[in-house]
Amino acid sequence: MSQGFSIPRFKLPALVAALGSRLPQWPHSLVLATALNVAARIGLLPEDSLVLLEGRTFLVEVLDAGGQASFTYRDGLFRPLSTVPETPDLAFSANLSAFLQLLARQEDPDTLFFNRELAIVGDTELGLVIKNMLDAIELPQLPSLPAFRP
Repeated sequence: MSQGFSIPRFKLPALVAALGSRLPQWPHSLVLATALNVAARIGLLPEDSLVLLEGRTFLVEVLDAGGQASFTYRDGLFRPLSTVPETPDLAFSANLSAFLQLLARQEDPDTLFFNRELAIVGDTELGLVIKNMLDAIELPQLPSLPAFRP
């Protein structure tokens, strides 16, 4: 992400959440689990922390989009869950803009949490493991594109 670009805080219209919540949720789980497996495989996620996730269940809920993704970590892989666990070990919920700001490293999880833009429910110790994993990720820098000259 370019340094001059900033993701604004926004909330999708309520209609989006109403429609999104009626759609099948398993594709979200599959995509998120696949992305996490790729991140682990290329070394973005610290292996010593991944061991602590073994057998745990997770839920990520994008409130204003009406989407949920649930997954577990088992036998060295993130695996999508076809149904949302009744009581996941750890659940995150936020609007889309907060998750995008987190991914872009525009905001850190602590700031979003204390500003009540990110809710974290479940095992506190597991939450700290995840937070430390996020903090440890060093995203590769993309090369700058040359300026366009017509």
